[in-house]
Formats: sequence, structure tokens, C-alpha cells
Amino acid sequence: MVCLGNICRSPLAEGILKNKLPLDRFKVDSAGTAGFHIGRSPDHRSIEVAAQNGIDISRQKARKFTPNDFKEFNKIYVMDHANLADVLQIASTPEDRNKVALLLETVEVPDPYYENEEGFKTVFRLIDQACDRLTNKLQNL
Repeated sequence: MVCLGNICRSPLAEGILKNKLPLDRFKVDSAGTAGFHIGRSPDHRSIEVAAQNGIDISRQKARKFTPNDFKEFNKIYVMDHANLADVLQIASTPEDRNKVALLLETVEVPDPYYENEEGFKTVFRLIDQACDRLTNKLQNL
């Protein structure tokens, strides 16, 4: 799961998907395309909205997306078109590029960083619905 800073959307997506998939079969992680917040915990509003939904993301730490992520993961889901372009620019092969997709398929997950708690709740709902669809798809592979 990839967003810009790895403190709002992608930590939520990581936590939500980990909560839905059997972790003995799937590896789920998150990263940012920018290194603004490396080593920091998620935004307190992401932590709070996750906790309100029974998910603990408080121990996650922000990291930057790297070319090695293409080796580590079969699918890379990004939150918006800017993240998509940034990740595709790092891809070195057609196989790498084929691993990358928008989480919401055709729509962006809005960045709630400059929003209030309602923005984070909206983002949580969008990601949760996307992760339901993704879970159904992945478990049927």
C-alpha cells in the first residue's frame, strides 16, 4: 500500500488489509513515495480512526518505497495518480509496472492530511470497501 508520506492513507490500508487477510498466506506492508516522515508513527488521526474500528496501527513506522519492493511484493496498490506515476517511474521492467494499480481501481483515495477527523473517517470507509473487494479477489487466487 503506497501513498505520499506513509502516515495517513497507506498505514490505514495496511492495517485494514492485515485485519482482513490470513497473514500466514499474505504479506502486507505500506510505504510512501516521499521520505518526509521516515521512522515516524502514523498521523494521530489515522491511529484514532483505525482504533475506532478495532484496528491498531500505532506501532507502524513510515518508510520510503524502494525498487526492492517490486521484488518483495506481487501487487502494489497506490492511493492516487501522483503515487501511481512515482511508483511506475521506479519500475524497471514491464513485470514491475504490471504489479502497480490504484487501490480504488479508477478513483483516487483523497489525502486527508489537511482535513479534519471527518476526512479520515471518509478515507477509512473508502479503503475498507476497497480492501473488502481485494480480500475476496486475493483469497480466490
